[in-house]
Amino acid sequence: MFRTDESLISQTPNSTMAKTKELSKDTRNKIVDLHQAGKTESAIGKQLGVKKSTVGAIIRKWKTYKTTDNLSRSGAPRKISPCGVKMITRTVSKNPRTTRGDLVNDLQRAGTKVTKATISNTLRRQGLKSCSARRVPLLKPVHVRARLKFAREHLDDPEEDWENVIWSDETKIELFGKNSTCRVWRRKNAELHPKNTIPTVKHGGGNIMLWGCFSAKGPGRLIRVKERMNGAMYREILSKNLLPSARALKMKRGWVFQHDNDPKHTARATKEWLRKKHFKVLEWPSQSPDLNPIENLWRDLKIRVAQQQPQNITALEEICMEEWAKLPATVCKNLVATYRKRLTSVIANKGYITKY
Repeated sequence: MFRTDESLISQTPNSTMAKTKELSKDTRNKIVDLHQAGKTESAIGKQLGVKKSTVGAIIRKWKTYKTTDNLSRSGAPRKISPCGVKMITRTVSKNPRTTRGDLVNDLQRAGTKVTKATISNTLRRQGLKSCSARRVPLLKPVHVRARLKFAREHLDDPEEDWENVIWSDETKIELFGKNSTCRVWRRKNAELHPKNTIPTVKHGGGNIMLWGCFSAKGPGRLIRVKERMNGAMYREILSKNLLPSARALKMKRGWVFQHDNDPKHTARATKEWLRKKHFKVLEWPSQSPDLNPIENLWRDLKIRVAQQQPQNITALEEICMEEWAKLPATVCKNLVATYRKRLTSVIANKGYITKY
């Protein structure tokens, strides 16, 4: 509850708690002119309709600073000393999962009492902001070493080599759920208008699994995987879709196929099938979705599908196929043209997951 001083309110019924209106620069200059002309503070106040105390303050400022302009205000002093700022900055740098409550307690033990909001503001001024931790693949030392090896070995490969790769992957797209997110422009109190909402159903409403591929020349085939995929089904998918995609994309002789190290992809039977078909396969480091540019296309596809708001699985599949075919070839070309940046990012990040 806020406490009020009723005696003060009763004595000044017409007073307000608002900030006093600031005198214009012209009025302040007139006060100085009249003072220099020999008039008293009382006379100046009566002539200009200004309090005598205000007149006195303007004159003193002019005598001290030779100006009537507003001076810079220092503001309230920082609650956390420079030493305290260094301490909490060092703490969160060593352990980013430190909570604001932990930092409040650390400062309190050091003799400084602050709120969690003060902690947030202080760290924000140091360029540190509280964000949700990104979910990334678990990287073991063997994965980190393999990623670094891949990046270093291919760092100087010419762009033409990457243009000769067909990239592939599988992804799941949900009918209603985390994939169906979008931003809307709306007026105040219109958040529940049907145009501004995304319908949801209990248990997510279902999803579909897709396999797709692309190259620098554009998207290849996209198909729905209707059953649980095993090695045999995967080989059937490649048999019916990989070569047709290569022909449609007009790949050069000796093109290279990329897929990740999913057990279905690396099974002995699959490797033998690829060998008999004389497909060149790019050696791939495990746990490296950020090195596969098709992930960017999946993200674009999911955004496009979410904007269409399909209401059932059949519509979801149809929209996926339509939007995949619409993905611009220029986007595909740019993803491949900038591939070297992915490799340099892996090396710069010492083998760990990158922004890609």
